[in-house]
Amino acid sequence: AAEEVPDATAAEVRRAVLAGHKLRIRYAAADQTPRWRTVDPIGLVTVRDQGYLLATRSGADRTYRLSRVLAAEALPEPAQRADRVDLDRAWRDRGTRFRTGGDQVAVLVRVDPARREELVTTALAVHTEEAEAGGRLRLEVTFQDARHAEWALWQLATDAEALAPQWLRTALRDRAATIATRYEASP
Repeated sequence: AAEEVPDATAAEVRRAVLAGHKLRIRYAAADQTPRWRTVDPIGLVTVRDQGYLLATRSGADRTYRLSRVLAAEALPEPAQRADRVDLDRAWRDRGTRFRTGGDQVAVLVRVDPARREELVTTALAVHTEEAEAGGRLRLEVTFQDARHAEWALWQLATDAEALAPQWLRTALRDRAATIATRYEASP
């Protein structure tokens, strides 16, 4: 499902991008306390119904998920950015850099063929693939790291099953048990 971005926040981000002005955002990065950042916006991209702000901060490339921008303010100063930007290429380059760093994880997974494309699009690489009796597919794929592997398989719900490594099976089981326990009790 598409993530929600408040209209006022989205409008302010768009305004800064189109005007070529610096942007001040209150950003809630994963597992961190939200804080203010001043960035030089480059452009906006949408991938699988998720919006992202491509920007630089102190000259370094940054990518911000729009749903995590809690507030935004276009500033009067001009942004430090190239006059012309190929957003498709910028997105691909950032994705490549993201996927080639970190502690990559190989995962053996059983998946419903209807969700295969979603799995392989999220994974860094597919090493093996074979059909199983019963119509499911067995794939060996690589993910960026443990967190990426858990997130990707969680998104597929019951249409995928991690077969190995065991720590991933345990993490997914524990996550499901926590949610099931939360919803057992009446509010």
